[in-house]
Amino acid sequence: MSTANAASKEAKAVRRYTADLSAVGEPALWGFGGALALGIILICGFLLMIFWNGITTFWPKPIEVVTLNSGQKVAGEPSRFNVYRPEGGFLAGLPAEIQQQIADNDGYAERTLYRIGNYDLYNEDFRWVNTFDVANVVRDPAFYYLERQEWGPFVGRIKSVIIDGVEQNPAALGLSRLRQEQVAARARFAEIRKIERSDIGVINHELNQLRLGLRRVELNSGADSAEYRAELTRVEQRTAELQREFDRLQAQANEIKARDARYRIVLEEVGGNTKNTQLSQIVRFYPANDLTVFQKIGIYFSRWGEFLSAEPREANTEGGILPAIFGTVVMTLLMVVVVAPFGVITALYLREYAKQGKVVAMVRIAVNNLAGVPSIVYGVFGLGFFAYTVGGSIDALFFPERLPNPTFGTGGILWSALTLALLTVPVVIVASEEALSAVPRSIREGSLACGASKWQTIRSVVLPHAMPGIMTGLILAMARGAGEVAPLMLVGVVKLAPELPIDGFAPFIHLERSFMHLGFHIFDVGFQSRNSEAGKPMVFVTTLLLLALIVLMNSSAIYIRNRLKKKFVGSQF
Repeated sequence: MSTANAASKEAKAVRRYTADLSAVGEPALWGFGGALALGIILICGFLLMIFWNGITTFWPKPIEVVTLNSGQKVAGEPSRFNVYRPEGGFLAGLPAEIQQQIADNDGYAERTLYRIGNYDLYNEDFRWVNTFDVANVVRDPAFYYLERQEWGPFVGRIKSVIIDGVEQNPAALGLSRLRQEQVAARARFAEIRKIERSDIGVINHELNQLRLGLRRVELNSGADSAEYRAELTRVEQRTAELQREFDRLQAQANEIKARDARYRIVLEEVGGNTKNTQLSQIVRFYPANDLTVFQKIGIYFSRWGEFLSAEPREANTEGGILPAIFGTVVMTLLMVVVVAPFGVITALYLREYAKQGKVVAMVRIAVNNLAGVPSIVYGVFGLGFFAYTVGGSIDALFFPERLPNPTFGTGGILWSALTLALLTVPVVIVASEEALSAVPRSIREGSLACGASKWQTIRSVVLPHAMPGIMTGLILAMARGAGEVAPLMLVGVVKLAPELPIDGFAPFIHLERSFMHLGFHIFDVGFQSRNSEAGKPMVFVTTLLLLALIVLMNSSAIYIRNRLKKKFVGSQF
């Protein structure tokens, strides 16, 4: 009997202990806190990695001349260093002493990746050099890093310079004079590009408009009509005038090209092979191993200036990304302009006007489910509905003279903005509904009691109080829309857009044009370029810029939201 009582007391004690432990909240609190800390650490680590790799991309690095045991020389910027395990036939083909070194190092070897440039000579941008193959490493001050308009960077020496047709020794010419000649050559290059793109581009645009106008008259009146003959006479006269202007500009450009061809530079790589190119093709050059700190800082900011203000070159792995910045900002702002009224109007109807019941509940469920639809599905819908259906109808009605070439019947920045508006509208609807429901009922009743109508109450009382919450939904929509890539690949984004959606030709805003986007630019450079290693620096710096743009746009919206909060201290948002 006493044994049974003891067992019963022990069981009660165990049950009591278990119940007490489950009632204690500290373990759960530590778990929640640890999960939060881990999430913050991961996010900060990710942002730190992006920031460090992006901010150091444009810092000039030294050039190392590596002499291998075989006597071959490799010159380039050290890009990264790693440890790997040689295996198979490669390991078996190494000398016995090197195999022993690798075995003593637990089977691992060290190697360095050099950016050797000179793609037109080597057919590769980077080369791995094993540490056990290295006989000597020096940093020769005679080696230059030259950024070219085409073929990427060149790493080597300046053998000779041709100034106005006269070959000169670069040492006697001097670095200062060489920089002056290079700046003058780049000015000639810019002048040629201005003539060919801007001046001649205006003529080509007008010629195309004349052709389209004549085609429209032919479609409306027929090729045998008096209107068509009169228009044809006018078009021929104007075309002759434009052709004379075109010939003049072309001759002017050819004259500058002929003068520019007399200024050349002969480059020599580490193995002795030479490359003769026009001086105007050199974007930037510097003696990588003979730079002061201030000179490095100047090159660093010069590269950043080019990155933010110039067009891309070399398959988007060099140069700037101004078209991508412009396209991203314009597309996001268009999306916000579209999604804001539709999202708010829908939320107003569901919360303020619709009779609450099963139908409204099903609509809310459908809206919430739309937020989980894969983004590529929206892209397929946008291509089929906006581009092919709506855009095709617009082309048939308003641009028949351009057919079969589509105007609105293909991808463009307008259809991209509308597609992303559909993708993000559920976020705005849900946030707006929550903001409207948080407005105290007493405020509505007070307004109605003062004689205001329902719409006046909503417009003057409810919406201002709910605006901070609505702005929160727009901020979330902007953050998601600015980073989407998959649907844009179907409805308008391209690798390179030679024409911006805004230019000097009437109607000045061309929403039918394709555009560049920072998110797609990251994908293209990182996975579609000829060399993923060459694209990695641009991937990180573009990612950093995309995050900065999103933060800037969101910060502007948050600032507006906080200003609205101050007007309504009692609001929960």
